[in-house]
Amino acid sequence: MKRQAWNERGFTLIEMLIVVALIGILATIAVGQYQRSIVKAKEAALLENLFVMRSQINNYFADKGEYPYDLQTLVDEHYLKRIPNDPITRSRDTWVVTYSDLGNEEDISTEQGIEDVRSGADRLAIDGTPYADW
Repeated sequence: MKRQAWNERGFTLIEMLIVVALIGILATIAVGQYQRSIVKAKEAALLENLFVMRSQINNYFADKGEYPYDLQTLVDEHYLKRIPNDPITRSRDTWVVTYSDLGNEEDISTEQGIEDVRSGADRLAIDGTPYADW
């Protein structure tokens, strides 16, 4: 029987622990970056949804001379296909609307409508600003 040389025995326990520790550190960094990229994607989707809804509110006003009564009006009048989900709250019922001041107290026939829309999320964005302020 031939004996193996000292350097041909394989890995030592210390070498294995170092490799496992390095893999653990790299995995931790990767998971953190992955979670951050998910939040960034949701924020980008929120900005896009807000831009589209605000644009369509302005288009509705330009066409009709008044703001829409609610977001469903934009869908009914074919300005939007559907009310989008708020990607932060994952619901289409959490949008917070701001009504216009066009309503005249003396003229009851003039109705106020939605002038702006914001997210109903109560969390902070990556940059530290509240989503509700976007």
